[in-house]
Amino acid sequence: MAPRIGVVTFPGSLDDQDALRAVALCGAEPVSLWHASDDLQGVTAVILPGGFSYGDYLRCGAISRFAPIMAEVITAAGRGMPVLGICNGFQVLCESHLLPGALMRNEGMRFVCRNQKLRVESNDTVWTCDFAPGEVIDIVIKHGEGNFRADPDTLQRLESEGNVVLRYLDNPNGSLHDIAGITNERGNVVGLMPHPEHNVDPLVTESLAGTVFFRSVLSFLHAAQVA
Repeated sequence: MAPRIGVVTFPGSLDDQDALRAVALCGAEPVSLWHASDDLQGVTAVILPGGFSYGDYLRCGAISRFAPIMAEVITAAGRGMPVLGICNGFQVLCESHLLPGALMRNEGMRFVCRNQKLRVESNDTVWTCDFAPGEVIDIVIKHGEGNFRADPDTLQRLESEGNVVLRYLDNPNGSLHDIAGITNERGNVVGLMPHPEHNVDPLVTESLAGTVFFRSVLSFLHAAQVA
């Protein structure tokens, strides 16, 4: 039986349908999860998609953090469930304190939308385990507030503990240490600004690097089931 992977829809989510399609293309069963529900419907992993939840009022992700579904996601993440936050989803994870730091306005105050070269810094997560460390990939980015900020002690901890997952090769937004994605200490929660769900279909992209994120979590879930 294929693993069931949930994708949460918040008011203002834009990439939830893209994420659901990517999950299906990569061999899992996609499950739509509603922000106002407190039921994860028996999924084995959760994706928080990109978009502009609640219009980015207050701060990006700050209101979504209090959605009923997020109480369940936070609890499940604490038990080890794989959780991936993409773009706005990354912002929600930071606001929920599942990941450290914050995402601020891009340097130059401009929205960026382009193919982006990234280096995989860590494959010691459930979402990147099928990558090779140091592998260079192309993934789409599209954001106005992707400038990762954290205090010096947090940055040092992220670096020393190997919790930086992706790094920009040509920093598009001013993120400290060129950080494009991070993980928690356990490696089950990952947040990234790039959009892997847009790099899974050869009809629309030459780079299929996005598929590896979804294949990685399937590899992890299969190994966990066998164990």
